[in-house]
Amino acid sequence: MSEPRQILVTSALPYANGSIHLGHMLEYIQTDMWVRYQKHRGNQCVYVCADDAHGSAIMLRAEKEGITAQQLIDAVQIEHSTDFADFLVEFDNFHSTHSEENRELSSQIYLKLRDAGHIATRSITQYFDPQKQMFLADRFIKGTCPKCAAEDQYGDNCEKCGATYAPTELKNPKSAISGATPVLKDSQHFFFKLPDFQAMLQDWTRSGTLQDAVANKLAEWLDAGLQEWDISRDAPYFGFEIPDEPGKYFYVWLDAPIGYMASFKNLCARRPELDFDAYWARNSKAELYHFIGKDIVNFHALFWPAMLEGAGYRKPTGINVHGYLTVNGQKMSKSRGTFIKARTYLDHLSPEYLRYYYAAKLSRGVDDLDLNLEDFVQKVNSDLVGKVVNIASRCAGFIHKGNAGVMVEGNAAPELTDAFLAAAPGIADAYETRDFARAMREIMGLADRANAWIADKAPWALAKQEGKQDEVQAVCALGINLFRQLVIFLKPVLPVLASDAEAFLNVAPLTWDDHKTLLNNHTLNPFQALMTRIDPAKVQAMTDASKEDLAASQTAPAGNGELLKDPLSAEIEFDTFAAVDLRVALILKAEAVEGADKLLRLTLDIGDEQRNVFSGIKSAYPNPAELEGRLTMMIANLKPRKMRFGISEGMVMAAGPGGEEIYLLSPDSGAKPGQRIK
Repeated sequence: MSEPRQILVTSALPYANGSIHLGHMLEYIQTDMWVRYQKHRGNQCVYVCADDAHGSAIMLRAEKEGITAQQLIDAVQIEHSTDFADFLVEFDNFHSTHSEENRELSSQIYLKLRDAGHIATRSITQYFDPQKQMFLADRFIKGTCPKCAAEDQYGDNCEKCGATYAPTELKNPKSAISGATPVLKDSQHFFFKLPDFQAMLQDWTRSGTLQDAVANKLAEWLDAGLQEWDISRDAPYFGFEIPDEPGKYFYVWLDAPIGYMASFKNLCARRPELDFDAYWARNSKAELYHFIGKDIVNFHALFWPAMLEGAGYRKPTGINVHGYLTVNGQKMSKSRGTFIKARTYLDHLSPEYLRYYYAAKLSRGVDDLDLNLEDFVQKVNSDLVGKVVNIASRCAGFIHKGNAGVMVEGNAAPELTDAFLAAAPGIADAYETRDFARAMREIMGLADRANAWIADKAPWALAKQEGKQDEVQAVCALGINLFRQLVIFLKPVLPVLASDAEAFLNVAPLTWDDHKTLLNNHTLNPFQALMTRIDPAKVQAMTDASKEDLAASQTAPAGNGELLKDPLSAEIEFDTFAAVDLRVALILKAEAVEGADKLLRLTLDIGDEQRNVFSGIKSAYPNPAELEGRLTMMIANLKPRKMRFGISEGMVMAAGPGGEEIYLLSPDSGAKPGQRIK
């Protein structure tokens, strides 16, 4: 028997500035299933993660909420930890990048890189927000991608084409914080000399550590020649100060992956059987795997292994990359209720439904995964309830009624048990290679065979025949054994179903090797429903609740600091309505707003002056010029609103359900610009 493997596994760190949604959960569920499989096989597999707690976004949100950054990340960590636990994601340690372990390791790695000559310093011209009086982190600058011309892209990488670039290369930049046009200022910065590791990375990325599609993508960057990587940010910034450089801070992506090491080091202090160096030293025999999304491949497969190499640590054994989540064939949408938070899902449905559906759709590639909600209901109900649990519910009653709950000895269909035994290595290989979809297909194929055999034997019919009771018990005993085999194979995906099945089967926690044996002369506990069908009404309630979440998030503070209520449910006094200054407005000019998906910029004549108004009606008027010369109505005494595209000096009146069905309201013929509507 081979020695248990030593495996360290991580998932990408969730950012401590928002809630977990079902797109995030794809990665953590995938990782958890793989880790549970390794533990199921008896390997020493450790799963660590942490909240990514640094950066300008954290600092600015805390400032906005009137709390400290530490208070913010502490509260978010509780929320994240609870969501993960309720989705049955079982970390060995869930830490924070804002920890002493991470501070020490980040400083240590930086100093090793600096002393080895892998850090450069030079003055750079950097964007500065003149309103906020701060240098802008890359993610707080938006504009047009210099490579593919996609609009509304961040200042460090393009989500459309995957290009990375310096923020100063971005076209038409705007501050995402204030909307101001940033100005250029000089600042001393620190750079990691990534080109020093070009040859190593060319070999390493083709060594089998990555899926072929990922290695091919990285080859594009490598062939173009690597650039030095800016690893510093200026104060004010929430993060770790760079050693010997007051006022300079590590860029969040410098210390974020080091957070994997820090979380493991924190765990080692509590688990004496774990040795930090045994897993991270350059000559380590342990295995190290990262699970990540395809949007952060460059950080994990170029910057990170180069940092580890330069600082004298081992590199990952493998980086497992997955695609994005779509819902009903489209990008997750708040307006459609398909941008679903983890907690909203959990308020309505069992986490095991989603775990199984993800498993049934996850291959080892980087293709996007679609959560089709109709298919989700059908597949879970058909496979888990109709096939797997159905076997136990069909057979248990006959054993309890006919033999006091005792499974008889014997094997009523050796060819069937041999088929289950023969399928195990293929299922194991599918789990090992993260081809969960293949594993689920093979398992459900076995369930189909078991159900077909039971249906052919028809113990419910045999039970009515004289002298057939022994055959009924033999058929049902094997049925329960086949159910047990399926539970063993499904345990990494469905830990609660497995636990409940173990209680029914009256057995100790099942391990993978238990599939090689059968229960004989064994007493079962009374059978209780192990899983119920998904009610489609609950799925609808979940999407409806997600729309409500959107409405809540869009509620804005009114002038008196109170929250605006739903306009359809809140009453106002007549005097309040009478204070609204409704005017007839002539649309002089209408144009799309560069960098905005929904906005049109309208230049309005209201008689004695012209106003600039931004309106979210672009979807209904894709050719804005057709609005020019038309009369509409506007609220003229609305307080001007500063947007990142400029100042909006009022609001035009429109109605409709949204999308293409938005209709500008127009006055009767004969109205003139500037007339008040009473």
